[in-house]
Amino acid sequence: MRRCRQICRLIERLALWALLLSGSAVCSARADAVSDFFSHKTVTVIAGFPPGGGYDTYVRLLSRYFGRFISGNPSVVPANMPGAGSMTAANRIYNDEPKDGTVLGMFASSAVMEPLLGDKAALFDPAKFSWIGSMSQDIAYCGVWQSPGAPSSFDEMLHKQTIFGGGAPAAITYQHPMILKNVLGADIRVIPGYAGSRDIDLAMHRGEVNGECGLFASSIKSQYFADVKSGRLKLVIQMGPRKSTEFGNIPSVYDYAKTDEERAILDVHFKQLVLGRPLAGPPGIPEDRLAALRAAFMATMKDKNFLAEADKIGLDIDPATADEVQQLLKHFATFPPAIFEKARQAIGR
Repeated sequence: MRRCRQICRLIERLALWALLLSGSAVCSARADAVSDFFSHKTVTVIAGFPPGGGYDTYVRLLSRYFGRFISGNPSVVPANMPGAGSMTAANRIYNDEPKDGTVLGMFASSAVMEPLLGDKAALFDPAKFSWIGSMSQDIAYCGVWQSPGAPSSFDEMLHKQTIFGGGAPAAITYQHPMILKNVLGADIRVIPGYAGSRDIDLAMHRGEVNGECGLFASSIKSQYFADVKSGRLKLVIQMGPRKSTEFGNIPSVYDYAKTDEERAILDVHFKQLVLGRPLAGPPGIPEDRLAALRAAFMATMKDKNFLAEADKIGLDIDPATADEVQQLLKHFATFPPAIFEKARQAIGR
């Protein structure tokens, strides 16, 4: 009897080891399959804006490190696909690019929200992208060039007209000043149609416009810091899910909201800045490759050499995981239609 029990225990142990080895073999096979797929491949990361701006800078930095952490160590190359405030890139990635993990894109959080705001030109469902994560959870600012007679505070802008340069209707350079005008009552005129922030900056220096919105903290530090520090470019208001004192005591849009409805409308437009620099692929990327890309992304965000270079060129790295992105989109799905209608009106639709 005793010998029988010993044999039974031995059989149980052998069965457990067989199960563990089987599971390990499955995991190893999956890892090998991912490595085999990406080995000798090229992963293209598309920025939805022209070269030289903030999105382009983030994409190029990511591309220098990302491939080191993807199983199989593929080459990673940056590319640009500007148009419609980055919605051109979002549409292309969602509908036309290979659904195998070899093409990813970074586009504006405002473009991600376009389908929720009823834009028929947005040919995608934000929740169905293969989300990889976001490189930064940003705060955006509006700045006014301090030429003679220009306002130096948002309070002044409530009664003194300020002209802002803007991009396409899906770009935050267009949407943010429109929200300041239509929700908070600022006396603002927006001149749309600029290709990107660099073009607006040139227009501001030429005196065509007074200012620019959609200035992320990272872009200010990497491209505009000398002008902000000298006082030539005055940051007058900030937008984001939290308030920052990084550039001084600058008021938040939420400081001027008078009702719960106004705060909800601001949430639609500014809580999305958790997606400060979002990275996504088309729907349908195989689960094992998607998991590998997500893991590689977060490993890149923690790499000391990557962080050192980001700091050197003035880019903020404050990553959000794919799960955090998806939770944010689920939060927006709980908003009543009336709030989205008011949010559409806020950006002139």
